[in-house]
Amino acid sequence: MDIQIGDVLIMKKPHPCGENRFTVGRVGMDFRIRCVGCGREVMVPRAKVEKNIKKVLRGETELGREELKIRHL
Repeated sequence: MDIQIGDVLIMKKPHPCGENRFTVGRVGMDFRIRCVGCGREVMVPRAKVEKNIKKVLRGETELGREELKIRHL
């Protein structure tokens, strides 16, 4: 599966904050993904991420720039 830094992943199950969209910050054997809702960063193994992806949005091209801004505390 071709996933690049900056892509937005829509996952099958939501994060505990209720958001199911994550931005990709690192790609390799592990992914660093950041929740779009709360800004929490998580390192997840590639196999687990690829299994739980519903849809991949290509960075800012499919989502508006404002939608990708992460709400910080």
